[in-house]
Amino acid sequence: MSKKSKPPKLPEEAPAPEIYLNRELSQLAFNRRVLAQAEDRSIPLLERLRYLCIVSSNLDEFFEVRIASLLARNRLDIDAPEPPALSAALERTSIECHQIVHRQYAILNHEILPRMAEHNMRLLRHEDRTEAQRAWVKAYFEKEVRPLLTPIGLDPAHPFPQVVNKSLNFIVELSGKDAFGRGSAIAILKAPRVLPRVIRLPPELSGGGLAFCLLSSIIHAHISDLFTDREVLAYSQFRVTRNSDLWVDEEEVKNLRQALQSELQSRPFGVAVRLEVARNCPANLADFLLQQFSIPRNRLYAVDGPVNMVRLSELIEHSSDPALRFAPFTPTFPPKLQGADIFALLRKQDVLLHHPFQSFQPLLDFIRVAAEDPCVVAIKQTIYRTGMNSDLMDSLIMAAQRGKEVTVIVELMARFDEEANINWADRLERVGAQVVYGVVGLKTHAKMALVIRREETGLRSYAHLGTGNYHPNTTKLYTDFGLLTANVALTSDVNEVFIHLTSLTKPSRLVHLWLAPFSLHRELIKAIRNEASIARSGRPARIIAKMNGLLDESVIRALYAASADGVKIDLLVRGACALRPGVAGLSENIRVFSIVGRFLEHTRIFYFRNALAHDIWLSSADWMNRNLFRRVEVAFPILDKVLKRRVMKEGLEPYLKDNVNAWELLQDGRYHLRRRRGKKTTFCAQQYLLLALASPPLLPRA
Repeated sequence: MSKKSKPPKLPEEAPAPEIYLNRELSQLAFNRRVLAQAEDRSIPLLERLRYLCIVSSNLDEFFEVRIASLLARNRLDIDAPEPPALSAALERTSIECHQIVHRQYAILNHEILPRMAEHNMRLLRHEDRTEAQRAWVKAYFEKEVRPLLTPIGLDPAHPFPQVVNKSLNFIVELSGKDAFGRGSAIAILKAPRVLPRVIRLPPELSGGGLAFCLLSSIIHAHISDLFTDREVLAYSQFRVTRNSDLWVDEEEVKNLRQALQSELQSRPFGVAVRLEVARNCPANLADFLLQQFSIPRNRLYAVDGPVNMVRLSELIEHSSDPALRFAPFTPTFPPKLQGADIFALLRKQDVLLHHPFQSFQPLLDFIRVAAEDPCVVAIKQTIYRTGMNSDLMDSLIMAAQRGKEVTVIVELMARFDEEANINWADRLERVGAQVVYGVVGLKTHAKMALVIRREETGLRSYAHLGTGNYHPNTTKLYTDFGLLTANVALTSDVNEVFIHLTSLTKPSRLVHLWLAPFSLHRELIKAIRNEASIARSGRPARIIAKMNGLLDESVIRALYAASADGVKIDLLVRGACALRPGVAGLSENIRVFSIVGRFLEHTRIFYFRNALAHDIWLSSADWMNRNLFRRVEVAFPILDKVLKRRVMKEGLEPYLKDNVNAWELLQDGRYHLRRRRGKKTTFCAQQYLLLALASPPLLPRA
């Protein structure tokens, strides 16, 4: 395209469905891809079970957050009917969810459980148990379960009880009259949350293998024992999913931590959005529950198995058969860091860590050494997710106890980690650390740590910038990059961001970092448009980006315009993507892939060819409206040419070659699994990186 030619005008008047894919359906399509892992017979059996459990967990959150959010927007008048557009959207998602759930249980019952039995690992239903096993189960019920059960017979003095979000419960229909001569026909039984959901039978009753019973099955088998002189006509397990988003009034709240602690107490009792029952639940009992929870019929799920499949993940850890699990690996510890003075090393060069293939330990050591080093005078850190147990947090506490200036930005609104973060904030404050909770209304999602050290030449700063959380467990399961640096301009930018977050003053002009909600979106659009300008001048232009989600319409429009100008664009979007690729006149130069494999792809990488400057940015931010405008995020450049090459060789190029775990997005929103063609060899990016980076390394380093 000549320099004078104008890019085609994007159809501003086009209705959204023509140029954008539906967010909810795209999110569910990701769960389809995870479900495909459970169907893949080349994957070890218990890992397939794990994928089934992940789908269930994802669907729980989909209802707790996304569906609940859609409903909440139209709930000002609780008696008003749903708007037609909302009803249509909910109906489409409902159909898709029902299909996914039906397929889940089919895989569980017809593939996973029978094959587990072949490996002498059995999940026993009542009808499958021998007489000896039934006797043991009855004894277990009488000793461990029955004393904790409290059936509630419903009548005016015994109203329908509060049912906790995602808890296991039973509805029972009874005949005859109660002890007072009244005909109360319905009882509700809540399974105590302190009881294990998966119970292992003794070895002598397991036939030489492993045998398990679910708590729901044990209660089912003895539910009649709870109602003396009454006949149990019918019963069913059930589970209710509720709105789990927390909300605080930004204008009224005086102390965010106290406000959240109050909100956390009410979270288990949010508005009900989904009901799960057993497949054989009688229609009258299901209707009764729907009425009690004010849930429409299209959000009723009658399942052929336990109503909470997530709990089956407990089975996975019981097996020691290596054939049933992924082969173990050991993340490597970069040789240059072995026994090194981390600060002396960083003064010479930046260090790039690629998790989980490389160990997270160097970062833990970085903070621990800083806490112990008498020359370190201050440590600053952001915390989004770190879990209940964390060596890193213990190091920050130790640093504060030793008199260092410790400042921690704890994001209290990190969904489902609020309680853990509140606990850490409390512990840090008790030892004298300065704790702030970010900015009310904006989640602090940036991943940064700063160490300030007094040296001969004065104060010197060292920083860590990452794409993932400071969480010891997820670093073993999620792919992420982390940069350790003493670059003066970068560390100065990091310190400016910390000052901005603690003082709430407008951030100073940053040299390298793109900061949301201020400059990140603007600089991102600028970089995309720069590639478009290069393409219009007739030179090669290229964008490769990797992220979790792509939903922001302004970014999508910029990508469409760049595609029309001739920019070649490859996008690796693990989850929801609203961009339609490959549409003539709109996006024919854009390809979108999703990698779903052993590890959760979590890295955010933005590559712009920029006339052979090869600009590479790593970030905590996805290309979503919430990340660009409603969160504190950073994107940071990789400045060292060797490290740039590493990011390309490890973070982008293998994934574009993948023909095992790569799914390509089609124009209509469907995904198809990319397979090798002709004489091409099979190539799996994650396996390649395991062989290249994890211990022992089997491939030469790039």
